[in-house]
Amino acid sequence: MLDTLKNRREYRLISADSHVAEPADLWTKRVPAAWQDRCPKIQSFDEGDAWVVENIPEPVKFGWTSCAGMEPEEMRAWMRFEDVRKGGWDPKARCEEMDRDRVDAEVLYPSPALAISLFAHKDEDYHLTMLRAYNDWMAEYVSYAPDRFAGMALMPNRGGAKATIAEIERALKNNPGMRGVVMGCYPNGTLVISPDDDPVWAYLEERGLTLTIHVALSQSIPAITKAKLPGYGRFFDAPNRMIEMIFSGMFDRYPNLDVYFAEVDFGWVPYVKEQIENNYHRLEPTQKFGLKKPPREYIEKHFHFGYMTDTFGVQHREYVGANRVLWSSDYPHISADWPYSFKSIQSSMSGVSPEERELITHGNAERLFGFGQ
Repeated sequence: MLDTLKNRREYRLISADSHVAEPADLWTKRVPAAWQDRCPKIQSFDEGDAWVVENIPEPVKFGWTSCAGMEPEEMRAWMRFEDVRKGGWDPKARCEEMDRDRVDAEVLYPSPALAISLFAHKDEDYHLTMLRAYNDWMAEYVSYAPDRFAGMALMPNRGGAKATIAEIERALKNNPGMRGVVMGCYPNGTLVISPDDDPVWAYLEERGLTLTIHVALSQSIPAITKAKLPGYGRFFDAPNRMIEMIFSGMFDRYPNLDVYFAEVDFGWVPYVKEQIENNYHRLEPTQKFGLKKPPREYIEKHFHFGYMTDTFGVQHREYVGANRVLWSSDYPHISADWPYSFKSIQSSMSGVSPEERELITHGNAERLFGFGQ
């Protein structure tokens, strides 16, 4: 016992939302021959390299998701894969990059456009084949340093609850570095929660696995954004999902299930709590929603929120609770301050007590994702 405690890693900074840069051979190396023509692959174009993915009409560029540490003038959508920082697909190099940023551990998510394209694919066989290949690669990646990585398995939403549970179980089996799942839409394959999803919630609760949502749920094939200012509205979907989950009664049935919204910030949470609570008490006498508790209590027990930059939220954390908030670097995406994350943390946490700071920077991630266990 003493030896175990002595060798246990001490965490001071955990990024609860970081990303990989998938290697060009992730799918070609892992899917059966019959799928080689249809699986995602990187191709070279005059402007740079990009993923070519079934059902996405344009090449999926990865410059904005691989530009951390570059000078602003160097950042652009197109990039050659050889110029992507190696830690995106090499865990040894990733540990070195984390050390440079003073980050002890990371919760790892996929590149958003690739993940959404798989989550939204209507072909059940394609969907399951490509998700399994990604989960196999992630399991290999995190096995290099399971005390430093929390790999999020992609959760299937085709084939019913049994298929979803089977893949979660397979992806996480005998791999301490695989620590949770990311949901792209509800297990029933739609954006409407259903009693058919209950076996999945029961499975996650029984095994103490955190259900994570990265930014939003979607069943639309991703469009290559033409927005003038992408990324500012990451939290738009989260309030609706909280309402759906609470009023479905899932937390009355599964009172120990944790949900984590990655990359949504949290300065908006107090306002949403107030509005939900206000409308609930006005309507409950006639609507008889059937909840065991007011909505605010479910939000304050079950939901957690990841942020990169939210100085307002940090300075008003008492309205959310420091035990609900997780710091993230978003590395290697454009939002990352690598390799100087500590500067952002220092500037935003003036006046935060040491106890609350420890919860936000590592304690909550340890609890939700089992670091140190």
